Amino acid sequence: MSPHRRGQPLFVLTSPHIICFGPGPRFKGGIAQYNTALARALKDEGAQVTIVSWTQQYPAIIPREFVDKASRTSFLEGYDIPVHYLTNWNDPRTWRKTAKAIAELKPDKVIIQWYNPTQGIPLNTIARYLRKHTKAEVLFDLHFVAAKEQSSLDARLTRMALRHGHSFIVHAYKTAEELKALFAGEEFHLTLDGARDVRPQGTGLRAILKLYHPIYTLFTPDPSFDKEAWKAQHGLRKHVFLFFGFIRKYKGLHYCIEAFAELAKQRDDVSLMIVGERFWQTVDQSKLSTKVKNAVFGTLKQLFLKKADDERNYDPLAMVDTLGIRDRTLVVDRFIPNEEVPPYFQAADTIVLFYETATPSGVESLSYNFKLPAVATRVGHFPETITDGFNGYMAEPRNIADMVRVMNASIEQPIPRENVVEATKTMSWANYAKAVLNG
Repeated sequence: MSPHRRGQPLFVLTSPHIICFGPGPRFKGGIAQYNTALARALKDEGAQVTIVSWTQQYPAIIPREFVDKASRTSFLEGYDIPVHYLTNWNDPRTWRKTAKAIAELKPDKVIIQWYNPTQGIPLNTIARYLRKHTKAEVLFDLHFVAAKEQSSLDARLTRMALRHGHSFIVHAYKTAEELKALFAGEEFHLTLDGARDVRPQGTGLRAILKLYHPIYTLFTPDPSFDKEAWKAQHGLRKHVFLFFGFIRKYKGLHYCIEAFAELAKQRDDVSLMIVGERFWQTVDQSKLSTKVKNAVFGTLKQLFLKKADDERNYDPLAMVDTLGIRDRTLVVDRFIPNEEVPPYFQAADTIVLFYETATPSGVESLSYNFKLPAVATRVGHFPETITDGFNGYMAEPRNIADMVRVMNASIEQPIPRENVVEATKTMSWANYAKAVLNG
């Protein structure tokens, strides 16, 4: 054996190779932004990172456009992070191809974004292959376990895929409890800092990493932004409330509009911004292909969903005129490109989160980067992240009078922006990435 030379390290430490599986940056929505932000954070911590993405995330019959065709900039600019678009939900041949491609990269960890039970079919194939043919830790990053629109098949599809995970990341204790209920009788190891014992052979307890959804730093405030001039240009009054993001029934925009209409009867110094795309109105409804998809998709939803859970005809924006608040409301009913996001948050005074049900919210995390206090309902994880009267105000769900109360409170007793910073100081992507790598 050759002698060790002075100045040479005794051991060469190599950077871990992490695969972030989920929608790549060409897709719309919070999960694509989340997956990109996670990849960047892991890279910043010294890991080698590759994003492996879907080409189509869902069955082709779903009548919706998922690709971001509007944004001009990429959140991966300046980062050496390869992106491979490989997995087509509608082509089973790509599932095994994806698994083999990941295995050939010899990763140390594979982090799979879990956000829709229908993906349990291809992800079952991919995760099972990785468990069998690699030494990588397979982590499922759970944005929920019990779906917001729960079908009779959801639990089965979820269990089918998640059984292959070594570890699970959750952003709320509620999600951890849902996971335990899914695998009733199994004992898990709960960790708050990511410390865990990963045993690829499947022995020992599987780990649950309870981590807060980090603050989105992909969007940053413009220091030269003139708030008052922008408000004047858009006809906004002194106190501005913001609803932002995809318009989905569970997000409670109908409650937000009704509560704001009541508030507007009491005072004339308030405005509401509704900024986001109607989830089921992203394709041309007059096209024959869309009509066929709507018919097939509607039939399947009738088979597997309760009627109350079918939100394709959900149209809360009609309430703006019905309730006579058009002159108080700025409606931007479209997908907002990355470059156009900051002004809406900089013009607002309060983010509105009157959800019916809630898993950790990307909109909430985005608002924190603009130091916005929230008015929110006591559902899901919100009581874990919002302290009533400190960094926001909490209302009882489905209670319009209480929602009006907290909207008024946010004006009469405004939350100091410093409180928002204090409440979220540990919710950084750096802390998140360190916990993921701590095992």
